[in-house]
Amino acid sequence: MSCERATAETLKQSGQRLTPQRLMILSAIRHAGGHMSAAQIMEQVKESYAYIDVSTVYRTLGVLKRMHLVSETDMGLGEYRYEWVERMRHHHLICRDCDNVSLLDDSFLTGLAADILDDHGFRADIDHFAIFGLCEECQRSADTSGGKANGKAKGKEGA
Repeated sequence: MSCERATAETLKQSGQRLTPQRLMILSAIRHAGGHMSAAQIMEQVKESYAYIDVSTVYRTLGVLKRMHLVSETDMGLGEYRYEWVERMRHHHLICRDCDNVSLLDDSFLTGLAADILDDHGFRADIDHFAIFGLCEECQRSADTSGGKANGKAKGKEGA
């Protein structure tokens, strides 16, 4: 079964309508290979369907988030980024100085979710997390310069 057909079946089983716009949005996210903004998703869908509306994109993203098919993460770029989450769960360490993005394995946060549930009875959605701070290199730079780290070339999003 193709991934589009499997996704369509998942939506259908959950009672969601299978509109052409929704399927194009799903395909754009699923095949992106990483994070996309709502604007990027809309632009990609517009290549095939010029009449897509931004509200349709956001409504569809909301449905997909509630179904845990898509994650929404603030990566510090001024707008949320969306990613297909059927792949291996992962999280990000983002340096506030150089903007470098490193992957953080899900195992670091799995215990946190279990502790929150045990201690507070609250089931946390920790599907895709971004943690901001200073990378090792920027910390060294800050230590040698006696304070603020020097801004380096912008890193690329690592996942």
